[in-house]
Amino acid sequence: MKGATWLDFGKIRLNYAKVGNDAPFGATGDYYTKPPAFSSVGLFSLPNSKSNSALLPELSSTQEAGLEMAFLKKRAGFDFAVYNKNTVNQIVPVAVSPTTGYTSKFVNAGTVNNKGFELQLYGTPIKNKNFDWTIMVNFSKNINKVTKLYGELTNLQLANFQGGVTLNASLGEPYGVLKGTDFIYLNGKKVVGADGYYKKTATADQNIGNINPDFNAGITNTLTYKSWIFSFLIDCQKGGSVYSLDMYYGLSTGLMPETAGNNDLGNPVRNTQANGGGVILDGVTETGEKNTVRVDGDTDVWGYEHFPDKAFIYDASYVKLREVSLSYRVPFKQERFFSSATIGLVASNVWIIFKNLPYADPEAGLGAGNIQGYQTGVMPTTRNFGFNLSLQF
Repeated sequence: MKGATWLDFGKIRLNYAKVGNDAPFGATGDYYTKPPAFSSVGLFSLPNSKSNSALLPELSSTQEAGLEMAFLKKRAGFDFAVYNKNTVNQIVPVAVSPTTGYTSKFVNAGTVNNKGFELQLYGTPIKNKNFDWTIMVNFSKNINKVTKLYGELTNLQLANFQGGVTLNASLGEPYGVLKGTDFIYLNGKKVVGADGYYKKTATADQNIGNINPDFNAGITNTLTYKSWIFSFLIDCQKGGSVYSLDMYYGLSTGLMPETAGNNDLGNPVRNTQANGGGVILDGVTETGEKNTVRVDGDTDVWGYEHFPDKAFIYDASYVKLREVSLSYRVPFKQERFFSSATIGLVASNVWIIFKNLPYADPEAGLGAGNIQGYQTGVMPTTRNFGFNLSLQF
């Protein structure tokens, strides 16, 4: 592009990829497992999941288009990409009758579509002989949908959590919908029964959450002064749902601060009603009038006995100071055995600036696989500190 002095670099890319994924060990052939021996007698048993010799490999097809540009002698630029990905023949265990001797069977269960975009912006507002400041911003949004399931299935249960909540892949919905009991609503307000407690749905197949976030973003600032480099990363997640079994039990047993305090009369909520205690739950009657029935506050008012599963679903949004680092480049007057050396200190998971989930890290969970959106027995978040030494020869 002759004459485009404002443009230092530009690239348009179009990509197509198709990759496969194999089945887990033992998914295509039956085998025995060996539990610990009983005294001197060796024991063998079959696993809970039935294998399937007719399994096909998972296949993911991805189309991507991107635009990358740099300006002002590469002091500013961006990288933007959009993508569409289809994963077919997903290998998952589906539930079968325990009378078969198994609780699940490996099958090719359907198709999931993921589409979205990723954007990276960078710039250097200040740059001189001794000091420069660089900012990099990342933003990504992904939308997924289950477009096909196994056979005539319209819902595939991925996990069943304590408390009655399930994680599902439902046809036409996002992969990772949380289902359980919900409040009953009237004109958007929670309905309270004649006994003063919330009414809830009779079935546990209501959509009460979605583990997928609306978007993820992050911003990195890097400041360099002579041989010193200081950097910090703030990242965030907007949306997503998490089911907290800790709150499920904590509110029911009175461990959480939400179960104490003063009521609308200015008295301790745990007092008997004769002594000015109790609470009026916010909601409306079945006829649409404001609820005025007071219930005892020294019992399981906020717990699972009177609240549906929806009450223990929380917004997983957060803002975190993810990483802070300080490094020093050791200056050399002349090159010897190695040409440069950098030493530094780094800290990660430094500070949860904002979150909606009480008393726990929204990212804490049972694992890193498909089973997400569930917390129980969450340990306190840990900070990590490290020391770096980098040598170039």
